[in-house]
Amino acid sequence: MDKDYLNSLIDKLLKNDISKDQFVTYLTGIFSDEFKFDTNRKLRLGFHEFIFGESKTIQQLIEIISSLEKNRIPFICTKLSDEKIDVISKKFPEVEAIPEAGMVRYFFTPPSPKKGEVAIITAGSSDIPIAKEAMFTLDSCGIKSKIFADVGVAGVHRFFNIKDQLYSYDILIVVAGMEGALPSLVAGLFPQPIIAIPTSIGYGTALNGFTALFAMLTSCANGVTVVNINNGFGAAMAAFRILQNKYREDTDV
Repeated sequence: MDKDYLNSLIDKLLKNDISKDQFVTYLTGIFSDEFKFDTNRKLRLGFHEFIFGESKTIQQLIEIISSLEKNRIPFICTKLSDEKIDVISKKFPEVEAIPEAGMVRYFFTPPSPKKGEVAIITAGSSDIPIAKEAMFTLDSCGIKSKIFADVGVAGVHRFFNIKDQLYSYDILIVVAGMEGALPSLVAGLFPQPIIAIPTSIGYGTALNGFTALFAMLTSCANGVTVVNINNGFGAAMAAFRILQNKYREDTDV
């Protein structure tokens, strides 16, 4: 259980920064006919519920964000089109828009810094939007990260120019489309956990990311963890869970 978060809620209640109803909402959830928000996920798992925005209508997103903001529930929303981000930004000016990552987010207090740092390595510059989705997701959880872009195997000398810098990071997230070769190279050189993200970048037989996905799943480098195509958010959350476990100070769940 996230004791720091629970104590912060109690402090806010005692200082009248949040109401009794809001305190109960944090512990139990927001429920409506259409949406049921898991607002106490932070207490159980250390991170807030996040919203997958791609398949939701603009009206649904407005209703969700209105409810969360009213109850001062922090959130990030991923996989948003420029149109959705534009509408949300105009209606909710206090919500931070991150169009380069296809995200918006809102925190009434900044996330507390956590231990650990993550390097996010992209094979090409076309993979950067997915890398930024991972970076801003980690940032929303209080984890520092840095992107090392455009160092794929087509110009492998570029990768070796950054090689020495990567040893200082706790986890390496590797983002690649085309044939998806870069995670195997990285995993053959570094001892850290490797999380691979296949992207939908590539020509015809790249199959919108399936070729990279299959290549990463069949990597001969041992212990590569692979998330779904274009899932920068999922890779970031996997890294967050690893770091939470690595740096936890007690055995409470």
